[in-house]
Amino acid sequence: MTATLRLALAQVNPTVGDLAGNAAIVREWSARAAEAGAHIAAFPEMMLTGYPVEDLVFRQSFVEASQQALVRLAADLAADGLGELAVIVGFLDADGPARLGSDSTSPVGPRDSLALLHRGVVAAHYHKHHLPNYGVFDEDRYFVPGDTLTVVRAQWADGSQADVALTICEDIWQAGGPFAVAASARVGLVININGSPYELNKDDVRLPLVQRRAAEAGAAVAYVNMIGGQDELTFDGDSMIVAADGTLLARGPQFHQALLVHDLHLPEADPDAPAGHLGSMRVARIPLTTSWATPEGPAADAGIADRLGDEAEVWNALVMGLRDYVRKNGAKSVLLGLSGGIDSSVVAAIAVDALGAEHVVGVSMPSGHSSQHSRDDAAEMARLTGLDYRVEPIQHMVDAFLSNLNLSGLAVENLQARVRAVILMALSNQEGHLVLTTGNKSELAVGYSTLYGDSVGAFNPLKDVPKTLVWKLAHWRNTVGEVIPENSITKPPSAELRPGQLDTDSLPPYDQLDAILAGYVDGDQGRDELVAEGHDPALVDRILRLVDGAEYKRRQSAPGTKISFKAFGRDRRLPITNRWRES
Repeated sequence: MTATLRLALAQVNPTVGDLAGNAAIVREWSARAAEAGAHIAAFPEMMLTGYPVEDLVFRQSFVEASQQALVRLAADLAADGLGELAVIVGFLDADGPARLGSDSTSPVGPRDSLALLHRGVVAAHYHKHHLPNYGVFDEDRYFVPGDTLTVVRAQWADGSQADVALTICEDIWQAGGPFAVAASARVGLVININGSPYELNKDDVRLPLVQRRAAEAGAAVAYVNMIGGQDELTFDGDSMIVAADGTLLARGPQFHQALLVHDLHLPEADPDAPAGHLGSMRVARIPLTTSWATPEGPAADAGIADRLGDEAEVWNALVMGLRDYVRKNGAKSVLLGLSGGIDSSVVAAIAVDALGAEHVVGVSMPSGHSSQHSRDDAAEMARLTGLDYRVEPIQHMVDAFLSNLNLSGLAVENLQARVRAVILMALSNQEGHLVLTTGNKSELAVGYSTLYGDSVGAFNPLKDVPKTLVWKLAHWRNTVGEVIPENSITKPPSAELRPGQLDTDSLPPYDQLDAILAGYVDGDQGRDELVAEGHDPALVDRILRLVDGAEYKRRQSAPGTKISFKAFGRDRRLPITNRWRES
């Protein structure tokens, strides 16, 4: 005998700190789920508070607001006529004060939690067991792990029953723990709610991961993930349902809100299934009596969305990251220096896709060293996209500085970049635009930028994008529709701060540079490992010196969208004052 559960996975976009707005999203999408005949609607990790909340965890006022918002949400769902829908929602809970100082081993404190809301009340809750403490995650700093697996025994109106285990994000990334305990508890379904940040090709990792956990639990697994941007992070959705035998039943789109409604035929709950301590966790069984009926008509099938190619995937992440950074922080438009080069052109195209051309201002700021073709390329970019284009020559401003300062060489090059920064910030102050900086990951790695010059800005879409990938993105975007002048893509890159300048005057070809940076920055390889891979020893030594010496610049750089396994910032934390050098 089986029970037919109609499950809805709500792949939505919450905002950190917007408890009322996030609750409204839950109510709206719960109504959609109920209209589709769903029995359970599952929302992402920390849905009520947004994710990650970071040090807001330490504010008792915020914790209490989250707890109170959950109770209100349960009542509001019932008042909306949705009381029979079981709604699973992530929130910030606490059963004691934050763990600080010598009290760090306290068994109580803030919890990364979920609640199942039904008939106007909190019918069940679960505290996240596995707390990630790597990469962008610091959850051991914030939360106390749960030690109890919640298993809800749902009973339909006809008396059929099914056991559903509830888990959160990292619980699915670790073998053992909740999924192994779920197997001992003989559940038919494990629901896993997520705030899983995007990085390139992570979708290729998720499916086999969910399949492994399904095999471990001996049960179907439903994985729901949020979408949206939060500071450096983006969340790509990619929610899915996998059968106990590993068959992919449903999969959501990447980078788009979606409601996946799918019928699952779950085994009848075992009346003799054990509770209490089962392996590493205790099992708490929660009865849930409902008036659910077996769905009539055709079975609900959420389908399997197509996967995006690498460049399309990264482009969508960059567009979403910028859009949400701008809108969630209350800005309406962006401003950038539009030089006619590849980096500023790609940033402008991202901005136009994210916000619309009417909300993007591009400023050409030619100096005496700016080539005519670069000026023409910037103007052509504006024509192709329709963005607000302005020209503000800077040579007379540079000359005014030079008439009062005795500068030469690099100081004059940097002066030009800093004059441009002053213009951009002045326009930002005057007109309210958010300034975008346009440096890529390769330049950021080796310090090939001017501090308080071309590095100035509130957000950097290319911060985690190596130069070689910038070119690939430009080619890909033009296959969708030409927005980037071909000359901007094909010409040799140059800062144009002195006559005849090329990037290769200061750096090796970018394909060589990026290969070394991928090993040293992303892979934490040492000098000997890089040389053993075939890189020129002298070039390795030179690049490593540049990377190590630019840490102070990176510490002052604008935030930007993470797309790689190891982005500058939260992923990679090195001391500025540091005498260790690879040799």
